[in-house]
Amino acid sequence: MNAPTNAPTAPMKTGFAAISVSPAELGGLAGRLEEAGYDELVVSETRHDPFLSLTVAAGSTSRMALRSGIAVAFARNPMSTAMLANDLQLVSQGRFTLGLGTQLKTHVTKRFSMPWARPVAQMREYVMALRAIWRSFETGERLRFRGEFYRHTLMAPFFNPGPNPHGWPPVVLAGVGEAMTEMAGEVADGFVVHNISTRLFLEEVTLPALRRGREKAGKPMDGFELHFTPMIATGRTEEEFERSVASTRAQIAFYTAAPTYERILELHGLGGVRDELHRLAAEGRTDEMPSVIDDTVLRTFAFVGEPAQVARALHEEYAGMATTMGFYEPNVTDPQRWLPLVSELRLLSAPAPAPAAA
Repeated sequence: MNAPTNAPTAPMKTGFAAISVSPAELGGLAGRLEEAGYDELVVSETRHDPFLSLTVAAGSTSRMALRSGIAVAFARNPMSTAMLANDLQLVSQGRFTLGLGTQLKTHVTKRFSMPWARPVAQMREYVMALRAIWRSFETGERLRFRGEFYRHTLMAPFFNPGPNPHGWPPVVLAGVGEAMTEMAGEVADGFVVHNISTRLFLEEVTLPALRRGREKAGKPMDGFELHFTPMIATGRTEEEFERSVASTRAQIAFYTAAPTYERILELHGLGGVRDELHRLAAEGRTDEMPSVIDDTVLRTFAFVGEPAQVARALHEEYAGMATTMGFYEPNVTDPQRWLPLVSELRLLSAPAPAPAAA
């Protein structure tokens, strides 16, 4: 097993990932999450706009970090995203992290009706464009970004918000493939590890690619953020546990049926699972797909057990590697949901007390 990527200097930060939560609910939820002690709120772009949701959350919190996890980059042009992120950094008083991902081609072209070219090169340019725009905001210098995919060459003083007193928000990128991951290591401030990833995939594919990217940029891995949102099947009661297991099987089936994740399945010798999922999908029998995820496959991709057991397993796998970790279950908004796990994980990751003086 490779050495950890980052030396643990502080307890792992833990967050609540809100999946498909309405902005109308999120203000109250965010306040309760902060009161419960979560370090961070992560909002994904699924049924609602993450930037609007996080703006609502910023107004009802004062300490908790806020993150888009992820927003679909190619659904917007860099100027639109730069303005949104700059304003969120402003209203949150420096608590915002911009998490971006490409999404799948079919979503970008058919759901958002936006162009799809070469996603790795396009995302690289996207991040460079964001920083050129923010630099123009900060310094007032002429905006002169000319790329293959994006051109931003106009920033009149009337439209320039000026320097952000909290600085630029960090940019973290999501990815699975080696080329996207390496590019993230080169140009981003951190990386969002896909929730279908495993420790084996991290060691064989993700971490080597990130290191290559950091080396290309002449930067160390130290200080580079790794954000995890692992798949977890746990519960405070037997009923909650069984519901969580069923939900997790369905999530794994959803992801592993997509061609994007074939490399992970092959790495674990699960090509037969992929083939069976493809067959059921082709026959329109999608409701049967979770049954393909037996206990072996479930435990390959998810952490399963009582909260304390899961916390120990997470700590064993990712201590010294993960800088932040978010927990989620679709349609679950109970702030107490993950607290037993979070409390145990904090105890495990807390620095050891200094020895008493003789």
